[in-house]
Amino acid sequence: MTPKFSQIKPGTGSGSGQGPYRRLVLRGVTVIDGTGGPAYGPADVVIEKGRIDAIVSSGRITDITQMGQTTQEADVVLDLEGHYVLPGLVDAHAHIGTAEQAPAADYVYKLWLGHGITSVREPGCIGNGVGFTVREAARSEANEITAPRIVPYAAFGGERGEPFRTPYDAQQWVQQAAEKGAKGVKFFGAPPEIFQAALAEAKRLGIGSACHHAASDVARVNALMTARWGLTSIEHGYGLPEAMFADRRIQRFPATYNYNDEHDRFAYLGRLWREAAEPGSRVWDETLDELVALGTTLDPTLVVYVAARDAARARGGREYHRDYSAPQSWAFFQPSPASHGSFFHDWGTEEEVAWKENYRLWMAFVRDFYLRGGRLTLGSDAGFIYNLYGFGLIEEMELMREAGLHPLEIIQCATANGAALLGLADTGTLEPGKVADLLVTAENPLANLKTLYGHGHLRVAPDGTPARVGGVTHTIKAGVVFDAARLRAEVRDLVAEERERLGAGTPF
Repeated sequence: MTPKFSQIKPGTGSGSGQGPYRRLVLRGVTVIDGTGGPAYGPADVVIEKGRIDAIVSSGRITDITQMGQTTQEADVVLDLEGHYVLPGLVDAHAHIGTAEQAPAADYVYKLWLGHGITSVREPGCIGNGVGFTVREAARSEANEITAPRIVPYAAFGGERGEPFRTPYDAQQWVQQAAEKGAKGVKFFGAPPEIFQAALAEAKRLGIGSACHHAASDVARVNALMTARWGLTSIEHGYGLPEAMFADRRIQRFPATYNYNDEHDRFAYLGRLWREAAEPGSRVWDETLDELVALGTTLDPTLVVYVAARDAARARGGREYHRDYSAPQSWAFFQPSPASHGSFFHDWGTEEEVAWKENYRLWMAFVRDFYLRGGRLTLGSDAGFIYNLYGFGLIEEMELMREAGLHPLEIIQCATANGAALLGLADTGTLEPGKVADLLVTAENPLANLKTLYGHGHLRVAPDGTPARVGGVTHTIKAGVVFDAARLRAEVRDLVAEERERLGAGTPF
């Protein structure tokens, strides 16, 4: 069954944020700047008219008298002693969602901002269309709505994936997408001559390109081929194992396999990495080296498939679903041939064991790519497979920790690397001169990434009482300060209202 999508309600307006101020000071914070450098503090972060003007810290300046003078003539001083400040997170693969997945765009935007996400890339604008997404991006940039900045990519061939007869037709389409305001093109696959021509045109126009190398086309064009043609980023893990087949050219699909049956599609995706060359082999090493040399970005979105290795945990173990999953989202997640990614029709032990091994190999490739100098970004692809907006990007950070990256490396991937991929040169790190896209949290994320989740982290207090700690306290976008806890509370209220309106119960 072909999924049908309806356009989501657009953002309704601003009002949640305060600023930008002539002079705002974040006083007494510990800075994690996104460059990969270690944390330092206490420091005062001075923001003037939406940009970082100075970071004053006793251990990093020659004139120690500057400490204590930063608050002079400040419009607002936030006393944040003991808090940590990071660059705003960048979700490099984030869909606004459709009316079938969420009650309104405000629900999605507030979950993003409520988790410190200040920029997102919308790859494909599926369901809502390029025009809608470009308008929302402009409204966000003008602070007319409470939302992160949005970088829209058009789906190649439009939402219906219309085929092109000639390379010229494909080039014309890319030009038209750029004229409509798309900052890039998302591909799923195409005939080689069409694909190569479209990528060349995107590169000529200076817009980005991303590809989900779908199994329906990957036998003709794999990830290494598109990287050679100039593809900006490889999405998910598709196309990479196929580029490393050593004793075959096509995956060993059984005779009964049907790509339109999503159970088949995802079950055999879970067997894909085992068919590729082994870690450390010549083919493995040569593929990694070439991808790094070509400057191709990997945007794995590990989190969107993680339910495949433990479906029961995804349904009931993600505690945040109880308070934060709108009834539209929860219904969309349930097994159904009408909802993309809702493939758990008969998901058993064999499928989950295969996916566990799939992740071991996939993570090894991601880690090796990063360690060789490749640009790695973080994306959530939330809205599918029990993977909720905002929360998904934090879980992606945890999965990168499982893959072997250090927390400082993970934060760099989620901030500086993501901003570079999206072409946001003025954001991504916490340095003077940069746009003030920041998040503030009372807990140390280097010690425990779980403290960034909106529902917090369970910890036992000295008196033996368990309590929730953590969560982002403030999200700052271009100097506009949002109370992140308030945004999350507004989401919880909206979810409760939607459940009452629709007569829907609480998940599990």
